[in-house]
Amino acid sequence: MTRIQQTLFQVLRGTSDANIRFGDLRKLLEGFGFDERIKGSHHIFTQAGIADILNLQPKGSKAKAYQVKQVRQLINKYKLAGRLYEED
Repeated sequence: MTRIQQTLFQVLRGTSDANIRFGDLRKLLEGFGFDERIKGSHHIFTQAGIADILNLQPKGSKAKAYQVKQVRQLINKYKLAGRLYEED
């Protein structure tokens, strides 16, 4: 299992939202094909075909728990989880 797949599992499980590394969350979104724009501490993720925009900020080296929840909701809403496993 790759690091991105481990992060996906952690995000979807939802039991440790406060313990997900911000860098891993960024890599996960990049793995889904999101484009990243950085303005100060804000990392803004967009993708063609997805109306939702994710605006994430790190809390130290970790991602903020409520933002991990937003990522989980987006993954479920657009059924993105299968994309990572199709590429293997």
